[in-house]
Amino acid sequence: MVRVIHPGDTMLAELLFLFFLFLAILLVVKVGFGIIKYLVANAIIGLIILWFTNWIGLSDVPFTWLNILVVAIGGILGVIALIVAYWF
Repeated sequence: MVRVIHPGDTMLAELLFLFFLFLAILLVVKVGFGIIKYLVANAIIGLIILWFTNWIGLSDVPFTWLNILVVAIGGILGVIALIVAYWF
C-alpha cells in the first residue's frame, strides 16, 4: 500500500518539531538561569564570609585570584576548605 503525503501533513510535522524544539530550549534556559542564580548567590555569600573571617581575625586567608576562584566555585564549603588549608 502506498501512502500519499499531503503538503499539510509535513507542515504539521514541522510545526510540531519547532514547538517541541522551542519548549526544549526554554527548559534549558530556565534551568540554566536557576543554576547560575544559585552559583552567583553562593559565591557572594562565600566572599562575604571570607572577608568577615579575615576582618574579625579568625583567619588570615589572602584575597588572591586562586582563592577567590575557589570561593566562587565552592561557596561556603570553599571558604571552609581555604580556612582549614591556611591553618595548617
